[in-house]
Amino acid sequence: MDFWNKLTKKASETYKGASEKTNKIAKETKLKLKINENKSKINDLYKEIGKKIYQKHVAEEDVNVKEDIKEEIEKIDNLSQEIEDYEKQIWELQDHKQCPKCKEKIKKEATFCPSCGEKQPEPEPEEVLEAEVVEENVDQVKEEKTEDAKEEAQEETVEENKEENKEE
Repeated sequence: MDFWNKLTKKASETYKGASEKTNKIAKETKLKLKINENKSKINDLYKEIGKKIYQKHVAEEDVNVKEDIKEEIEKIDNLSQEIEDYEKQIWELQDHKQCPKCKEKIKKEATFCPSCGEKQPEPEPEEVLEAEVVEENVDQVKEEKTEDAKEEAQEETVEENKEENKEE
């Protein structure tokens, strides 16, 4: 029986690992798709800006960059910020981070940046609350199973006694 329990546990762990990796890949793919959509929107805005400027040139009007293309510039700034946020989320999924000094992509556990040599801030410790809750739940489940087994044994004993009484 112990063999089957170990086999089941190992299969569950393998499935869980594969599932987590698949979820990471799916999230990363969605984020990359959003990045590409935003880049496409930015290119469209660049074309719009160029067209507005050229139309002003043809009409021999003065071009006031701050006023004429203010709306497009704000949209580009917002889209660029979204791209940066998506890239940070991808880095998180890949266990990477950004060096605060040179902005290069580095491994999350790196103590120093391999590009600029900057010492990296210590990572914040993760909370262990989930593990404690899981342990409490496991103990509770064990207790419930033990109680259920005791009740079943008692019921079986009562039934056996009834059958013995009928036979006598």
